[in-house]
Amino acid sequence: MKKTVLITGVSGGIGKELADLFARDSYNLVLVARNEAKLQEMAKEYKQKYGTHSIIIAKDVSATGMPQAVFAELQEKGIVVDYLINNAGFGLYGTFLETDLEQEVNMIDINIKALTVMTKLFLPDMVKRGHGGIMNVSSLVGFFPGPLMSVYYASKAYVLSFTEALENELRGTGVTVTALCPGVTATGFFNRSGMEEAPQMAKSGSVMTSSQVAKEGYHGFLKGDTLIIPGARNRLLAFMPRLLPRKWTTRLVRSTQANTNH
Repeated sequence: MKKTVLITGVSGGIGKELADLFARDSYNLVLVARNEAKLQEMAKEYKQKYGTHSIIIAKDVSATGMPQAVFAELQEKGIVVDYLINNAGFGLYGTFLETDLEQEVNMIDINIKALTVMTKLFLPDMVKRGHGGIMNVSSLVGFFPGPLMSVYYASKAYVLSFTEALENELRGTGVTVTALCPGVTATGFFNRSGMEEAPQMAKSGSVMTSSQVAKEGYHGFLKGDTLIIPGARNRLLAFMPRLLPRKWTTRLVRSTQANTNH
């Protein structure tokens, strides 16, 4: 029996690259994103190239009740989800005094609330079957406080902490839980976040493509790794907050974030 993977935020970037990898390896797919035309295009491509069956669900999982609607639709169709990839999310640039409250609440809804609810809904059946896996897309920034993107950094810290705690609780159940923590990645993230270009650190040669990130995440997830930080430099950066005083780390992030053409 082919296994089925559900991926949110799948219409571009890391989510799209992960879907490509699962499709290539003959997994059935549940593709969840707002862009129905893009989802239909992907499903057609995967069918033609790999003979992979895809279910498309054009919903915004951050909207109230939408994770429950996704879960109910799959239950009605008798679809068993073996793997859940919580990838949907976005950032917002600016000082907390100046950023838009509605956008920040929406960011919390998708980065934290939707991810938590999707996990709560699909996890129990995985545990009952004694098999499955959940990958939550966090970020390297989850290790740091983030002036000028304070809510975004905090949301990714939540994802990282939640994932590591859940992995501990689920040991021995046959279900793995993974946090994927990419550094600066060449996607549409910066435009979506309101930044005209990437921070200065993105110009230092450390930028990875979404394909590179997805490949490391894909292989690590299927191996059952708890924490995946793609790129050797990013793995070193993740240790920085353990070595420096917190205020120094915060000032360093502020200086890096401020060095943009915003």
